[in-house]
Amino acid sequence: MDRLRPADEVRATALRVLADQRRVLRAAGVPGELLLVGGSSVAGGLTRGDVDLHLRVPVPAWTAATTQLRELLPVVHPEIWKPTLATFAVPGTPLPTGLAATPAGSEHDLRFTRTWALLRADPQLLARLDAVKRSARAQDYERVKSEFFDDLLRRRPDHPAGGS
Repeated sequence: MDRLRPADEVRATALRVLADQRRVLRAAGVPGELLLVGGSSVAGGLTRGDVDLHLRVPVPAWTAATTQLRELLPVVHPEIWKPTLATFAVPGTPLPTGLAATPAGSEHDLRFTRTWALLRADPQLLARLDAVKRSARAQDYERVKSEFFDDLLRRRPDHPAGGS
C-alpha cells in the first residue's frame, strides 16, 4: 500500500490541482461545483498523497456532464459506476488525482459531502479514520474505509452532515 503521510504535506498542491481543474472544467463547459474531498482535504489527517475531487452536477445536467467528462478524462473503475456515480482519472497533475462525479443531492453526493464535513468538524472521528487507514492491509484498504464511512453516516444522523 502507498505510504500514509500527513495531509498537510500535500494540501497546498491539492488545492492547486483543485483550482486548475475548476478552470479546465469551466473552460470545457462542464457544469457543477468541484470540491476537494478525501484525506488531502482535511488538515491534520492522513493521506496516501493523492487528490480526490468531487464534481456535484445539477440533476438536469447529469447525463450531458458525464458525456462531456468521458470526452475529457479517462474513465476509471467502471465496475463501481452507478446511475449516480461516475469516476475518472485526471492525468497531468503533480499528484495522482481522481474525480468522482455525482448528481447533486443523490446518495453518492451526500456520502461524499457529509462524511468529509463530519471528519473536518470532529477531530476524534478523523483520528478514528486515520487508525482504520493505518491498520488496513493493502488489499482491504478501500473496503474498510467504505465500511467506516457507512458506519459514520449510520451513527451520526443527528449531526447536520449525517443521516439521510
